[in-house]
Amino acid sequence: MTTFTSHFHHLIDHTEETAVADTAARRALGVLRIGFGLTFLWAFVDKLLALGYATGVAQDGTVDRFGDAAWIHGGSPTQGFLGFAADGPFKGFWNGLAGTAFADWAFMLGLLAIGVALTFGIAMRLGTLAGFVMYVLMWSVVLPPANNPVLDDHLLGAVSMVVLGLTGAGATWGMGHAWSQVPLVRRFPVLR
Repeated sequence: MTTFTSHFHHLIDHTEETAVADTAARRALGVLRIGFGLTFLWAFVDKLLALGYATGVAQDGTVDRFGDAAWIHGGSPTQGFLGFAADGPFKGFWNGLAGTAFADWAFMLGLLAIGVALTFGIAMRLGTLAGFVMYVLMWSVVLPPANNPVLDDHLLGAVSMVVLGLTGAGATWGMGHAWSQVPLVRRFPVLR
């Protein structure tokens, strides 16, 4: 069994590293990974501090940077989207979660962890899996999507997470290769 398991992990690792051999394609995946990572990190920082981009803007258009909407000042990063934008078959479920400590903490920690994983190319397996789940959950908040009966940017983001996770995108312009050599990561390949 151990031989099979180690052969299986070697096969996955080899496939991940060689999935994309072309340098230009690897660089494009690196740019895509970093772009998604910075998007997640930006969402975290904006909700944490209410910088006035998506968080901290009142209905009348006035901006309250670092104000009451900031998570550090007691604002809820999930109240607006889950509480007021939710629509479709899961509306009641999402409305019930809106603004709860569980939803706020899970969302913020998810944004931070996914953002760090993608930006630096570490823990890509867990980071892209978490990114996939977050995108699909966000897609399910507003069904059907406004501009298409099925697809929207959340599903395209979810597919992008799958691509980044399967192609070893953390190794190009990231710390993925060095991360994979850490003893704990070598022992538990799910951390790659």
